[in-house]
Amino acid sequence: MKKDFFRKMAFGLGPDEAVPEDPVAWAEAQVDTVPPLVWDGDIPSADQLLDARAKFVYTDRRVIRKEFKGDRKAYREAKDQLRWETGEKYYENLDLSIRHNTALKSQAPVFERLWLFWHNHFAIAEKDLLASWNTGAYTRETIRPHMCGSFTDLVKAVTMSWTMIHHLDNSESVGPNSKRGKWRRQNGEPATVNENHARELLELHTVSPAAGYSQQDVVALSYIMAGWGHDWSETREECNPVEFDAKKHEPGNHIVLGKRYKQRGLSPKSKLIDAIEGLCAHPMCAEFVSTKLVRHFVTDDVTPEMAAPVIKAWRETDGHLPAVYKALIRVVYDHTGTHRKFLNPEVWMLQSVKLGQAPWPPQPEDMKYDFKSKPKGILNRPRSVMWEIGHHPYRPAQPNGWPDTEAEWLSPELLIRRLALAKRIADDTRIRPAFDSSIAKNFDNAADVIDYLNTCKGNGAGDYVAARTDGIYLFPSEWMLKV
Repeated sequence: MKKDFFRKMAFGLGPDEAVPEDPVAWAEAQVDTVPPLVWDGDIPSADQLLDARAKFVYTDRRVIRKEFKGDRKAYREAKDQLRWETGEKYYENLDLSIRHNTALKSQAPVFERLWLFWHNHFAIAEKDLLASWNTGAYTRETIRPHMCGSFTDLVKAVTMSWTMIHHLDNSESVGPNSKRGKWRRQNGEPATVNENHARELLELHTVSPAAGYSQQDVVALSYIMAGWGHDWSETREECNPVEFDAKKHEPGNHIVLGKRYKQRGLSPKSKLIDAIEGLCAHPMCAEFVSTKLVRHFVTDDVTPEMAAPVIKAWRETDGHLPAVYKALIRVVYDHTGTHRKFLNPEVWMLQSVKLGQAPWPPQPEDMKYDFKSKPKGILNRPRSVMWEIGHHPYRPAQPNGWPDTEAEWLSPELLIRRLALAKRIADDTRIRPAFDSSIAKNFDNAADVIDYLNTCKGNGAGDYVAARTDGIYLFPSEWMLKV
């Protein structure tokens, strides 16, 4: 049995968990259905969070800016109060707590690792306060429910979600020959499409530049996507549900990657559905996303032979994701012990917490908030911890998400940050036997790890000191950073 597999494919086994007799079967059994989130407290819905965002932007732009015009100090104080009332500094921390609690306590940790992967594949960059209200709910309500169906349905859900449409500015698109476009041009106003969303749908979400698409393809897809957006209103600003506005849609047929898309039925909204299905059926989509999956779990240097079984499963099932996951799981197991992967900071942190039984994340009783004053103490810890290790999952700088290769994470500064966090996690780890059990269950070279820790331990005595010392040396070790 390859015990490193439990850390390569998931977050490792906790000291109280049984070692599965068949690791591959254990992993495969976790990817057919979507497991529940693990959180005993309230989980706000995406609609509730959009309402909170709407209250913030409307009150800020339409009320307090006018009320306190000319009095910067009073405006700043009123805006701070608005932040507390609408949970601007709270919901992001709550969603990170839900994410980490679910990753650590779910009965399907392999599914949870895949959840983190898909979130980064369909990343939402740091922009327009999206992380404060919308990104967490987007991962829970848009990505997660579609992870055990077809990739095509997942792309449809993501592409038409409020968060992605706002993130990539698709609401700004107006077809130049649409009814709204003609009206604008008659009135001397610009009427054009914003290409952001179409470009990222091609480049990052489906076929990649290897498909050889051209600027004409990007423009044609932008025309197809014109009309999909959130309306603006006086009372909610941009915070209205996504709808298709045919008056903004560019009429006619459009060719993307050699395939012509035309209206079916009475509404041209079907063109985007058809275009997404066409992109997901393109041969490069299976190759691009399958290779990315293997790179995330196995090694930076993916060979064609490694990716081939995953691509094959994808093409045989038209991108049925459980079949793709099961092919991936087999590849990961086969290459456990032969190829190693430098873990990103979030996954490394969660594995360290799980193996050391450290108290993380804050629990529902810790996350109670009065919506009247500035969140303090533990209410801010999830976000601050992710900032400390340079990897806030809701705030990548660009739409391509966080990097997934060793060269991007192996800088002296980022390693020093992990050392500092490892010490803090170790300080919170007080159960000495946890390490003996965790190491035995999660390392193929358990004897080497124990010898190493005994060498480092020195004169540490007592459960707490021994546990702390073990954690300080184990968590930042090469065996934990790279598996």
